Order: sequence, then C-alpha cells, then structure tokens
Amino acid sequence: MKSFNCASAVSDPKSRSCLCSLFVVASLICGAYFISSGFIAKEYKDRLSRWEAINMLQNSKFEMCKIRCRPPGSEALPQGIMVNTSNLEMRPLWSDTVKNGNPAPSANLLAVAVGIKQKEIVDQIVKKFPSRDFIVMLFHYDGIVDEWRDLEWSDRAIHVSAVNQTKWWFAKRFLHPDIVAEYKYIFLWDEDLGVDNFDPRQYLSIIEDEGLEISQPALDPVKSEVHHQITARRRNSRSHRRIYKFKGSGRCDDRSTAPPCIGWVEMMAPVFSRAAWRCAWYMIQNDLIHAWGLDMQLGYCAQGDRMKNVGVVDAQYIVHLGLPILGVMAENEVSFHQKPM
Repeated sequence: MKSFNCASAVSDPKSRSCLCSLFVVASLICGAYFISSGFIAKEYKDRLSRWEAINMLQNSKFEMCKIRCRPPGSEALPQGIMVNTSNLEMRPLWSDTVKNGNPAPSANLLAVAVGIKQKEIVDQIVKKFPSRDFIVMLFHYDGIVDEWRDLEWSDRAIHVSAVNQTKWWFAKRFLHPDIVAEYKYIFLWDEDLGVDNFDPRQYLSIIEDEGLEISQPALDPVKSEVHHQITARRRNSRSHRRIYKFKGSGRCDDRSTAPPCIGWVEMMAPVFSRAAWRCAWYMIQNDLIHAWGLDMQLGYCAQGDRMKNVGVVDAQYIVHLGLPILGVMAENEVSFHQKPM
C-alpha cells in the first residue's frame, strides 16, 4: 500500500491547479457571504428602524386619541377618575347601600308617556314588567304627579313632568344613550295599550332568539285600532318581518325591500336594543312631536339588514285601545274654547 506524499502532490502541476481553483472558489464564496451578510444586516436594521418608527407613531396616535377622543371638558382629568356613562338607579339618602349591599341593577327600561286619565291602564302595564328586570320611567305630559303616589310601584318609578310634551320630547332630553347605556332593551311605549296577552320576559326571549334589534309586539286585529297592516298579529306565528299586499296602491310582495312592506314598526310601542337606541336617539330632532316619518328611517339603526333585524312579535301581543293621549284632547279642547264666538 502506497503512502500519500504531500510534497509530491504540491509539486504536481495538475494538483496545484486544482488547489488554486478550490482556493478561488472558497474565496468567492466567503466574499459573497460577507457581502450579503452586510446587505442583509443593513436591510434588517432598516426594517427594524421602520418598525420602531411605526410602533412609536401608533403609540403616539393612541396616546393622542386617549386625550382627544375624550368628551369635551374631561381632557384635564386623570383616566381613572372618568365615568363616561350613568344609569337611572336611585340612591336614596336614608339607605345604607354599603351595609345592605347593592341589588343587581335592572337590565331593561320601560318608559311611558302618561296622563292621569289613563292611570288604570298604565297601572296594568307597569305591573306586567317585573321590578327585578325593568326600571320604570314615567313622562307626565299633563304635569300631574302626586296623584300617582297611591300605586304600589310609584316610589320605585322615576317621574319626569313637563306639560304638553310628547314622549319623543322627553326621550330626547332624558334618555341620552350614555344615561341608558346599562339597559339591554328600551321599551318606549304609549299609554293606551292593553297587555293582558303580553309577557315581557317571554318577549325578550323571542327578540333575542330572533335577532331583532328594533321590534314591537303585534296588535290584536280584533280588539285594536290598527293603522298599518304589518303590525296586525298573525295566528300560529312567532314573529314576522314583512307583509303581502297585492291590491290597491303600495303593493307589497317578495321583491319588496323597503318599509312599510318589510322592516318596519310603528312608533306606538317600539322596543330598541341598546345599540339601536344609541343610533335612533341621534335621529330624533329637537322639534320632533309625534315622530311621523321617523318610523320610515329606523332601518338606518337596525345594526345590519333591516329586513332581518326589524320585526313584529306575534307570540306576545297587545291591544291598541286608540284613546286620546299625549295631551291631544286637551289641546283640542283649548283650541275649541279659544275660537271666537
């Protein structure tokens, strides 16, 4: 067996040529590696610098928004002091809330515009709404408050009085979305409603299951004064969202996509989700009286497709008694007596 001789290998011209080639290739590879490493390191540093700049900009914008996005007048307050919303829970002076513990706040709100002439009907309405689930707020448009004190629930209700104002005037001024932000659903009802066949808890269960952001109970078509056919109750139905009308003007069919054929409720007994009310409150104009026309625009507040999220609940229905309400009779009487003889 022959041994390998390094000297002879180096002295061989072919071997020297091979070694030189290997050396050149190795040098080129090392050079390319170091050069590319430099470029990669530089690019990485550039990207890192850009990322740091973007993060700094985003953090700066976030900090700026934390200041600028605050309600006007609160900019100087420390963040931990601010309370953006409130509720309608009463805090009596004579009760020890710390000692007795705070009961769970009511999850929903019932607000009704009332006059003393409909006291018995309103009493029946309020008694249907469990106190553990509902805050009750009465808007007294006739200015009479003390005569409601004999009702068992009167002291836990919130009474607001302003003569000859409609529920929309009250709602705009006393139901700001930040004040009612804790309430999941807001029932904004008239006073002339029969509730013998209405269960608020069952109603809430249905609208949550159906995904209705804006809704109303159906009207008993036999006992009610029905102004719009879409609000009439359908037998053997849980809820409906559209109406079919094939005769006369204003036809409604499967191709209809706008109110009053589909996605529409009347302003007599609407029920709003928290999000829908936050939107609807901004639509209420300060000079709005009877809300005529507002019903046609509520689709903007449906939190999505009005054809799916606005509907009438048939399984829980009410009776529209059609009584003179909201001071209409009083205004007519005043106008009559002021006419010259």
